[in-house]
Amino acid sequence: MTSCTRKRRRSTVATSDAASAMPAPSSLSPWASILPGDLLRLIAGLVLEGDFLDYVRFRAVCTGWRSGTLCPRGRGVTDLRFHPRRWMMLTEGHGLYPGYGKLDGYVRFFNLYTGTFVRVKLPLFRNHCALDSVDGLLLLQRDEDTVICVLHPFTRDIGELPPLSTLLTQLDGDRNEEPECEKWFFIRYNICASVSCNAGITSVMLASHYQCRVAFATSQDRHWTVTSWKVPRSVRPLSFRGKLYVVHNQTPAIDATSTVLQIDHPLQDQIGLGYREPSAPKLIATCPPDILRYPLYLVECDSEIFVVGHSDSSFSHISVYKLADLMLGRFIPITSIGDRALFIEERSLSVSSKSLPTIMAETVVYTHPRTHDFAQFQLRTGIWSRPIDELGLDGFAPDLIYSSR
Repeated sequence: MTSCTRKRRRSTVATSDAASAMPAPSSLSPWASILPGDLLRLIAGLVLEGDFLDYVRFRAVCTGWRSGTLCPRGRGVTDLRFHPRRWMMLTEGHGLYPGYGKLDGYVRFFNLYTGTFVRVKLPLFRNHCALDSVDGLLLLQRDEDTVICVLHPFTRDIGELPPLSTLLTQLDGDRNEEPECEKWFFIRYNICASVSCNAGITSVMLASHYQCRVAFATSQDRHWTVTSWKVPRSVRPLSFRGKLYVVHNQTPAIDATSTVLQIDHPLQDQIGLGYREPSAPKLIATCPPDILRYPLYLVECDSEIFVVGHSDSSFSHISVYKLADLMLGRFIPITSIGDRALFIEERSLSVSSKSLPTIMAETVVYTHPRTHDFAQFQLRTGIWSRPIDELGLDGFAPDLIYSSR
């Protein structure tokens, strides 16, 4: 029984090099070589929309397909089309972290839609630590000089931004007088990043929970800059398509109106020199307490933003709405999310139950705000249950740590 399990596990894990090399390009594919160039590029674009590694395999079919489509290497960071969305990095468990010596430089990634595991060799983790992930790109900090790197884990393309240490003197109020270790905690704790690319320039926004401000920089800058305006402290923001989304409760009471704010990336100056400060958060949706009560959570699912919360003060029922509907003033709850399960926590994500048989479709899994138990709510039936067995109730520590949405 054990040997079978090991055999299955080995069969689902492969290196990215192996994935990119299967099968060997061949010019002996007459049916493939007769595809017109426009049709080939159209099909390649559709494949790329589905999954980045499928696009890599598509280009490996034959030399004609390889030469007739764009190579992602060298464009992995600066071209949004090649961002490996739907992939997330996994920890190994048992205290093994990315860069641990016994892992020999390998890191595992998991596809939230297909359940595929890929093992990638990333020696960069020997002297870098991960801060966040955006659209499958990893936001890393280099140990020796705190330079921020945006890494594409499959093409290994890297975009460098200024050292994060340039923020140490830009903290609010008395925090500038704190010991340096405390300053680093304020800067890096529960950070949420957003990446945008334009004309080969990469810009990054960092929203820090304790800072209540947004830091921003581009690949052409020498230092990070902190916004003059503040971000309302709330649950962790959501990064989605180059923007940040924040839930704000206007008063501490749970029966107060909640709002959703949007933060856009900084725009290039009209004269083309540098980037202006991002505009202050703008109100895009309002949630009355009779519709959704605080706390509200934002999660990306099938290229849309869902707003998840409770519809009653007793927290006995969970409702899910599309942010696009709330922006239009339409309060129509979603009755079905298909095969998806929503995991709501500091980092929210959606996972396909088809790829993970142990996950139940049409559910919301989270820590209940009143009982603080790990709970599962079934949207169709309204039934609560435990998502894990008795053995997992103590010391629950999910392995999914860096998502790609």
